[in-house]
Amino acid sequence: MSKLSPVVVNDRTYAAPKTCAISICLDGCEPAYLEEAISAGLMPNLKRIKETGTDRLAHSVIPSFTNPNNLSIATGRPPAVHGICGNYLYDPETKTEVMMNDVRFLRAPTIFHKFQKAGARVAIVTAKDKLRALLGAKLTFDTDTAICFSAECSDTTTVAEHGIENGSKWTGMDVPEVYSAELSEFVFAAGVKLLAEWKPDVMYLTTTDFIQHKHAPGAPVANAFYENFDRYLGQLDEMGAAIVITGDHGMKPKHHADGSPNVVYIQDVMDEWLGEAVARVILPITDPYVVHHGALGSFATMYLPGDTDRQDIIDRLAKIDGIEFVCGREEACGRFGLPADRIGDIVLTSGENVTIGTSEDRHDLAALKDPLRSHGGLHEQTVPFIVNRVLELDGAPDLRNFDAFFYATKAAAL
Repeated sequence: MSKLSPVVVNDRTYAAPKTCAISICLDGCEPAYLEEAISAGLMPNLKRIKETGTDRLAHSVIPSFTNPNNLSIATGRPPAVHGICGNYLYDPETKTEVMMNDVRFLRAPTIFHKFQKAGARVAIVTAKDKLRALLGAKLTFDTDTAICFSAECSDTTTVAEHGIENGSKWTGMDVPEVYSAELSEFVFAAGVKLLAEWKPDVMYLTTTDFIQHKHAPGAPVANAFYENFDRYLGQLDEMGAAIVITGDHGMKPKHHADGSPNVVYIQDVMDEWLGEAVARVILPITDPYVVHHGALGSFATMYLPGDTDRQDIIDRLAKIDGIEFVCGREEACGRFGLPADRIGDIVLTSGENVTIGTSEDRHDLAALKDPLRSHGGLHEQTVPFIVNRVLELDGAPDLRNFDAFFYATKAAAL
């Protein structure tokens, strides 16, 4: 373990860890998943940690999607600071929709970059490769002080780009199918091996929510996933790491009684009100991995022509059954900590069991083999926040998932 000093990142001071400080982001971890698995006797290690450590609930950032929350955890700040406010954004100048997974969109340094600069060893393992470049922004891999790779592309890693040669071979595990529980298991297994053999000072393990999109809390497949996680958690805990377990967002059922998706197609509504394609509805959940959610979530943003009566549109949208909250850009930025130049004129969220779509003919739902479960709105904002040390913490809403490394390093410094 390196001799370190406290590190300042985005105006927050992080303690110098004496043991490895680990944050584990369980993607889509609605707190009920843990409650059900513990009740079934499948998570003895987490049960013990909750009883002997610190057990709280926290709030994620809104939109409650993967990229904004992972980058908030990685920077310790909301999207207004780091700039990543969705998986997807609309560029009004070019009138194009683009993925927000390029490092050029990141506006703040990560905790990992700052700790490496301070002399620490940092390790990051993510399930999907879409996050890898953002999480590893500005890391250097020529001094054996940083490792950053994804389970999805673990067989093509290099020392020059990832800090490790062929991560799949190194872990002794085949590259998992991207739509599988094994993709997350790879992350856990790699974390255990890194802690045992490479001994990082700071480590981030972040998973995929494929299981949570398809299976409700307490379902056999979901319980098996958390039982498997518990085994790896026990190993990390036994090795003495200070661990914070949180999530990027929760997960709710978004379907009708017959299992069909419950969707309000807002682009179709706007086309009817203003004319075809006059308004532009953007769904920031959109990413290349749509098999499990069909690009349907509970948060949307909308761009309007300059001569539109925005308040009139807000008032009319608020009356639509299933739409729960609607506001203008300014209120959304203040309420949710969003960057004003990367969201539309209007922000809207849907109810607990409702999603927002663009136009009905633009969503290919054929791949949804199970009743839709998704996230993005206010109902998926509550996530677990569990520490394997005793700390004095607030609960939600004051405690945020992006406080994870602040408290992980604090616990590791004890």
